[in-house]
Amino acid sequence: MSKIEVAIIGASGYTGGELVRILSRHPKVEITTVTSRKNEGNPLSELHPHLEDLDLKFSNPENKDVDADIVFCAVPHGASMKIVPDFLNNGSKVIDLSGDFRFQNIETYEKWYNIKHIHPELDAVFGLPEINRDLIKDADLIANPGCFPTGAILSSLPIVENELVDRIILDSKSGVSGAGVNPNGNTHYPTCSDNVKPYNMTTHRHTPEIREQLRNFGNGNVKVSFTPHLVPVIRGIITTNHSFLIKDNVTADDIYSLYEEYYKNEAFVQVLKDNRVPLLASVRGSNYCQIGGISLDDEDQLVVISAIDNLVKGASGQAIQNMNIMFGFDETEGLKELGLYP
Repeated sequence: MSKIEVAIIGASGYTGGELVRILSRHPKVEITTVTSRKNEGNPLSELHPHLEDLDLKFSNPENKDVDADIVFCAVPHGASMKIVPDFLNNGSKVIDLSGDFRFQNIETYEKWYNIKHIHPELDAVFGLPEINRDLIKDADLIANPGCFPTGAILSSLPIVENELVDRIILDSKSGVSGAGVNPNGNTHYPTCSDNVKPYNMTTHRHTPEIREQLRNFGNGNVKVSFTPHLVPVIRGIITTNHSFLIKDNVTADDIYSLYEEYYKNEAFVQVLKDNRVPLLASVRGSNYCQIGGISLDDEDQLVVISAIDNLVKGASGQAIQNMNIMFGFDETEGLKELGLYP
């Protein structure tokens, strides 16, 4: 099969840069278009200095002139829904990295994002391969999951599907790159260095995304609470998943074995040997989600830990994993890079 042509819309941000970095090593793709309105005509390496060897320049074509087999949209929510239909009409497959198409219930999106959805008729597949692989294969539009939901959902699925719990409390710590490339008061170095800052404690937009997906499993009634924290690292999300067992005579070893069996055929979910605790540094730069530290206390509180790189498995790497599935490539193609520990 000849190489497929790839366009990246909004390539000036961190996720756009990660798409280029990973796809530049993919043997079955050719990056033909990288767009940025503000940086039109400038070399890609002016914003992404680690991509110095790539002979690519930012462009700003009309949507109708974007000719590619697949388009990655790495633009903010609200902006993406305005342009995705144009690329679909061009005959391209589309993977959207914003929140615009992630929800089965459009009213949920409009409530939590406070934006009127202008294309509710578009049918997108939620692009978490571990749950929707068969649907992704035949999809034209993929809604790439959020970074927090990826680690949260993967750490929850086995216990939700097997109805071992009915409430989950998710405590996630995220690196500063999750806030995007544009600096603000919260990401200013004196604010975030040597500090841990909870934010949007009960109102984060990823909460309904996690709830909606998990309620497709088990009895469909699991309750989910989610609180994110900003921590002084660049990359990574570590999620501590708290719940209380509702079934008797279940041990931590039983649950660890459940996770091993559940994910035994998943290329990018690693249930750590000997139930070791996942580390952010172990997944940095990789498309892996590591799960471990599974513990049960004497009052039946269950703890499960997951770790991902928010820019890779939490965004660009997962998008490429979806692309591989859509085009019938080996799912791991271009994504076999191991973590960058230490």
